[in-house]
Formats: sequence, C-alpha cells, structure tokens
Amino acid sequence: MVPERTGHGSLMRVVRIIGVLEPGGAQLSALRLSRALTAFGIDASLLLSGDATEAGIDVARRYGAEIETFSLGEHRRLQWTPDEAFVDWLRPRLVGADLVHAHMFGAWWAAAAALEGTDTPLVASEHNALSWPHGDHSAAAKAAARRVTAFFAHGPAARAFAATLGLDPRSVHEGRSAVEGLHASPLPDLATPRLTFTGRFREDKGPDVLVEALPLLAREVDELPHCYLVGDGPLREWLVRRTHELGLADRVRFTGWNYGPARYVAGAAVHVVPSREEAWSQSAVVAMGLGVPVVGTAVEGLPLTLGESRGLLVAPEDPQALAAGIASVLRGEVHTDLAGGREYAARFEAGPVAEQYASVYRRAIHDHHHDHHHHLSRGGDR
Repeated sequence: MVPERTGHGSLMRVVRIIGVLEPGGAQLSALRLSRALTAFGIDASLLLSGDATEAGIDVARRYGAEIETFSLGEHRRLQWTPDEAFVDWLRPRLVGADLVHAHMFGAWWAAAAALEGTDTPLVASEHNALSWPHGDHSAAAKAAARRVTAFFAHGPAARAFAATLGLDPRSVHEGRSAVEGLHASPLPDLATPRLTFTGRFREDKGPDVLVEALPLLAREVDELPHCYLVGDGPLREWLVRRTHELGLADRVRFTGWNYGPARYVAGAAVHVVPSREEAWSQSAVVAMGLGVPVVGTAVEGLPLTLGESRGLLVAPEDPQALAAGIASVLRGEVHTDLAGGREYAARFEAGPVAEQYASVYRRAIHDHHHDHHHHLSRGGDR
C-alpha cells in the first residue's frame, strides 16, 4: 500500500492523548490501533497520558509507543476531571500534529483547550459510561465539544452521552476497539474442561460475581471445571481470600496480568463476562473469535455484543443466574452461534478497525480545515 500523504508532504501525524494509562481494555485497543495505522500512512506513535501507572507505561512500550506522561502515580483523576495544568503541559506537545485524537473526557477537554487558536482538528473517544464520580462537568464537556470534529462512541451509554453534547449526529461514529488473539492456540498443560475470565479485577467487571457463582455451579454439573482468572486489579486480594473461604482454591487459578490472555481462552468450555457495566467487551469478542461459547450479563452494550445468539445473556449481579447459564452451556442444553461469533469478531481485528479510523481522520481534517477557513473568510467572530 502506498501511504497517503497530507498537505504537509509527509505521513499524517496523529498525536494520541489518553486520560489514564493503565493495563485496561480501552488503553490496549488504542495502542493496537496506533500500531495498525502505520499501514494506512499514519504515524500515531506519540502517546501523551494524563495519569499513568508503571504497568501501563510498560504495556505501551511493548506496543512501540513513544510515551510522555503528565502525572505518574499521582491519580489526578484526569479521566473525568478538567485540569488547567494538564492543558498547559499538552499545548507545546501538540504543535505540528495533523490531528489529535483524545480518549476519555479529561483528555479531550484538555486537548480542546490546548488547541484553541490553532487549525488542528480534534477527534474524541468515550469508551464507557460517564457518571461524573468527582463532580459534574457536563457544562465543561458541552463547551469543549464545540471544538470536536469527530466523536467515537463505544457503546450505547457513550452514544447517549454524545447526544447531550450538542454534536452534529453526522460527526458521531461507532467506536470500534481493536482486538488481537483471534488465532491463538492454547497454552500447554491447561486443565480441561475450563472456564475463563479475562480482564481487570474491578467491581465493574464482576469477577466477584463469578467466584460466588462457582459453588452454585458445582451443584449443577458432575464436576466443577477449573476456572482461570486472567488479569489483575484491586479486587485480587479479596478474590483469592474468597476462593479459599469457599473451598475452591484447587479449582480457581489466578494467572496475573498476561500479554496473551487469548491462549488461556482458546479451547475453553465457556468464557464468562460477568460485568456490572460493559459498553462492549473485548474479552467476549476474542472468545467468540476463538469459537468459545460466551456467557455474559445483560448490561449496557453486552446485549448488542452477544446478540443474535452469539452468546448467552443472564441477569447481572446474580450468581445463581450466572451459574445456571454456565451449566446450561456445559450440559449442552444451550448452543450459541459459534460461526456467527467468529464472523462478528473478525470485524474487530486491528486492520479493519484501523482502516475505519484512517477514513474518519482524513474526513475530519478535510471538514475542519474547510470550516476553519470559512470562518476566517467571514472575519471570525465580530
């Protein structure tokens, strides 16, 4: 492929900003996207982060990102919170960009302020529902949205949020997360049959619901499968303690953070997505791509992800319902559409996702420059 050039006579330069850099799904998808965009003539190697953890920086480096961090380990809540100091830090780092793509409210709010007075287009992304945990910044979001040329909404809640910002509906696009591992082979010596969970050990992901469901599942099947919990996070200590209290220590395995979680999922009997909140699930999509049945909760965007029988949906925060759903798949009473799941998952490999984003970036540059020059030709605001 011949790289498409910008008006500057070089590869398009996209600077990416992320509110918080940690080993999470939104961050991983952004890193995969940046790497895949090179095939479309776009240099998106520079990643500017608000808050960051050492683990997040390590992940970004693994993907070849050039990283600069505003706040390391200070937890300034830049995912949700406007911060003028962040604006000042960003301003010189955005000079020379053809386009800026900012993920999470605190990042695109700061980018909008930092780009004021320039003709650089701004693209924003929201990956999850915004609940304003540290103060309601709706007015600030609406004001910043006037500077946004294109907005990627990942899931129904993010799209509903975009509607409140006063954006032109034509500028709001379906956010797609890039996944990897759809062709993974199982690690050697994994127990079979097995259940898998991959993701952050946080309340929104519901690993505690899965642990509470396991003794209930044991009553419904001849033998409880081994359960691999692949990931890490603040609930880890509680989860380990609870599995011992339930007498499940020999059946539940904690692998820690892993760069290849798909190798645990490949060949599993069931993959479980017990989330309390989930705009869209990379975990579920990877499992579908591997031909593994998925049982997930009917929250937010999961009914769309697992719709058309691609997965089995159960009530959220209900260990009994989760256990019953897993048991029905294990016993062969419920069959998900594995072929449909594979076809759906293929849409989210890095190449097709990067092609979509590259197209939106080029349109955003065209539209923003057209609007900017039209504004100047009228003499600006009078």
